[in-house]
Amino acid sequence: MPAAMTVASRIRVTGIVQGVGFRPFVWRLARELDIAGWVRNDPDGVEISAEGEAARVGSLIERLRLEAPPLARVDAVSAADARSEGVSGFAIVDSARSHAHRTAIGPDVGVCDDCLDELFDAAGRRWRHAFITCTHCGPRYTVTRGLPYDRPQTSLAPFPLCAACAEEYGEPANRRFHAETTCCPVCGPRLSLCDANGVLLDGDPVTVALKHLRDGAIVAIKGLGGFHLACDARNGAAVVRLRERKDREAKPFAVMLANRASIEAHAALTDAEAALLQSRERPVVLLARRDGNDAVLAGVAPGLDTLGVMLPTTPIHYLLFHEAAARPEGTAWLQAEHDMVLVMTSANPGGEPIVRTDVEAARRLGGIADLILGHDRDIVARCDDSVIRVVAGASHFIRRSRGYSPGAIRLPRGGPSVLAFGAHLKNTVCITRDAEAFVSAHIGDLETAETCGFLDETVSRLLDLLDVRPDIVAHDLHPDTYSTRAASEFAARLGLPLVPVQHHHAHIAAVCAEQGVCEPVLGLALDGVGFGSDGAAWGGELLCVDGARFERIGHLRSLPLPGGDRAAREPWRVAAAVLHEAGRGSEIVERFREPAAVTVTSMLERDLNCPRTSSMGRIFDAAAGLLGLCSRQRFEAQAAMTLEQAARRHVAIHGWPQISERSWVIGQTGGARQLDLLPALAALTEADSADAAAARFHAVLVAALGEWIAVAVAEQGLTTVVWSGGCFFNDLLSTGLLDNLTRRGFDVRRPRQSSPGDAGISLGQAWVALQSMEN
Repeated sequence: MPAAMTVASRIRVTGIVQGVGFRPFVWRLARELDIAGWVRNDPDGVEISAEGEAARVGSLIERLRLEAPPLARVDAVSAADARSEGVSGFAIVDSARSHAHRTAIGPDVGVCDDCLDELFDAAGRRWRHAFITCTHCGPRYTVTRGLPYDRPQTSLAPFPLCAACAEEYGEPANRRFHAETTCCPVCGPRLSLCDANGVLLDGDPVTVALKHLRDGAIVAIKGLGGFHLACDARNGAAVVRLRERKDREAKPFAVMLANRASIEAHAALTDAEAALLQSRERPVVLLARRDGNDAVLAGVAPGLDTLGVMLPTTPIHYLLFHEAAARPEGTAWLQAEHDMVLVMTSANPGGEPIVRTDVEAARRLGGIADLILGHDRDIVARCDDSVIRVVAGASHFIRRSRGYSPGAIRLPRGGPSVLAFGAHLKNTVCITRDAEAFVSAHIGDLETAETCGFLDETVSRLLDLLDVRPDIVAHDLHPDTYSTRAASEFAARLGLPLVPVQHHHAHIAAVCAEQGVCEPVLGLALDGVGFGSDGAAWGGELLCVDGARFERIGHLRSLPLPGGDRAAREPWRVAAAVLHEAGRGSEIVERFREPAAVTVTSMLERDLNCPRTSSMGRIFDAAAGLLGLCSRQRFEAQAAMTLEQAARRHVAIHGWPQISERSWVIGQTGGARQLDLLPALAALTEADSADAAAARFHAVLVAALGEWIAVAVAEQGLTTVVWSGGCFFNDLLSTGLLDNLTRRGFDVRRPRQSSPGDAGISLGQAWVALQSMEN
């Protein structure tokens, strides 16, 4: 029988393959297949030298993709013939160094089951170790200073491995084999607990922190990408104090519970929502509250029927719940229901970036937190919690951040590298490299110098980490925002071309980018506001989008905003504008009984400081104001949320309303199809029941939008409808419209990997700019 043919191959694997246990995985495969050679990290990913029987080397190449470690993402495996190096055995060798990097670092993830078993094994050497981690879990992005991903490039560098950890690190069969964040109580970071004056407290930091939490204290807790502010969610007085100190009047807080069984007592959740909560990314998930929960968790999400919930993310979180359960042995307690509910909100006073360092915490949280539960492992990169809501049966990012960022989004094709500076609100930035887009973690609203500085910090860090020098810079069309100015200054410094991208074009382009849609589409963008090509405030737009080009083919009838931006904060003003537009301005003073009602009436009559907008967000505000559901917003989108909640109450009892008569008009204005919802809004003034009227208004919206889109589809000859914008967080609207359009036979695309809100704008800007270079 002839001898098997021996070959030598040089194999390259790209994707997220560093810091995820990929080299140990390759080592084990090679040993199993009796292949000689080596594996190492390099600037492009992982490089493998493999020598052995041809069939075995072929099997290795095939299994690299099929059996990759859970945190890995293999984008490509390529192999080329090589010259035999005459080695025996298989080894992991030192990383190859270069000035150029083409790999990526993975996001942070929650604690794996194996580490939880160790964490609560009283006989083990990592019992209650607050920094337990392995190749399958723990921090990545937030501890990495540079690539390749090796311990000296992380914030674990100051913590040399002890003998026991070094043995695990060097043992190929151990799950900590080359796990760069490996540590233990002997050689790892240390927890500390201090008061607001920086005085260290005696005792076990977790034990003492829990005692103070139970007594009503506010504790700042250092997490993966920054600090949280925590208090006992069942203690109404503590929640009130947190609101007062953080200056957060009514915006809902998220809460942390031990497990699904504990959540069930406070909120209803589907299996899909439970899977999101229990996923390694550990996002905050918006759930439906149980009846009466507003009283149980008083002040947490006042007046709302939804609750933002998260599960423990870090070992420190688990230790707090373990302490509250009286330190039981093993992990069985993790399946039982527990009473403790903690408010867990970002430590970002005044809307500034989340606090990252212990020095920052002492300076910025001194007047908010009573205690600071910190440690001496640096957080290299700020990274806020991700927030998700399941809308129309699919998960939608309200915020795509920890656990997901900076994971790459695959683009339909590659091209020049683009740096996109994003929107003014909910800002993110996006960098493209070849056919990948890297959207940053949440930056925030660019309303403060600190947040603007965070944008600059994020741009610098991502460019360094990805080793990219952009070829193009993209920004919003608005000329006066910080993101536009920062983009212009960056481009001028490097002599790069600038590409301005209209806000709603970017919304639609982001969905096309993430879903590989390259043909012309009909785009429906519904949001609060975006600077239009004509300088007006847009927000209810039908666009024909073809790559880098778009045409505005329709819009909602515009409404005046008496007082400009103030009207967006006071829905009664937009409601007053509806009465004025309907010829009923004389009713404004009597209906609203607001101190400024006479002034607003006069402003509308004289068209003084009343800029017009086609925004769907303001339509929702007007409806809420006309129904008396919300006159003044204490946080963004409160009016729209209250309106949807009222409609949901009615639908839950009576079902979806049937529309027997039209209360909208589709007409032509300035060459565009206008959808006029004024009749539907005016009819709300005659409502006997706010809940029934809110439900009917949603049903009218769905019917009107469906017909409006159908007319545009027929005129444009397009059947793919792409929608985006913050209004699509509304589940009733999204579910109803999806059903309407699907029944008409349209192919509906909506955001899945990016946010429908302004956090997705940077991705759309990048995709438009990249395509603009092809024209």
